[in-house]
Amino acid sequence: MSKTAIEVDNVSMKFNLSREKVDSLKDYIFKTIKREIQYNEFWALKNVSFSVEKGDRVGILGLNGAGKSTLLKVISGVFKPTEGHVDKHGKMVPLLELGFDPQYTGKENIYLYGAMLGYTKKFIDSKYDEIVEFSELQKFMDVPVKNYSSGMKSRLGFSIATVVEPKILILDEVLSVGDAKFRKKSEKKIMSMFDSGVTV
Repeated sequence: MSKTAIEVDNVSMKFNLSREKVDSLKDYIFKTIKREIQYNEFWALKNVSFSVEKGDRVGILGLNGAGKSTLLKVISGVFKPTEGHVDKHGKMVPLLELGFDPQYTGKENIYLYGAMLGYTKKFIDSKYDEIVEFSELQKFMDVPVKNYSSGMKSRLGFSIATVVEPKILILDEVLSVGDAKFRKKSEKKIMSMFDSGVTV
């Protein structure tokens, strides 16, 4: 049985950055047909390779714009790499920039975000009260998320993502938002996950 949790093999990620300002889909189509859109090639990642053993905790450090978040999104499967590949062994939960639908309520987003993480409705039903209690957002479950502060969104996302014990946890500055009390509570939860041998 493999001791490797994550294998990143020669991963590169290219973005095509448009030089022109395009305000609408109509503009984009017309400018594309007329061949007026030009792109600058930008490689956010180039030939990145490493492996992480099960139970390891690995930190990725670098300056702003160095590609840290892009790398984590490739590992999590949010982005497909332009070159190379990533192998994962175990249930992974990414705590990245949270993709909530701002029009939906907190309750609706629990089910939506849970589904994006691969949880069934039945599972979310069974964990709903636990998620709400941990987030401390009981009074705001029927409020659209567009009215939430960034700290409230972070609390909700953290509560959903950590409701199970994943084998692999991906964190991207998710604990830097929110009040000190909730940060302490979140850190305690993360530490208990560390103790259970989760790869981070």
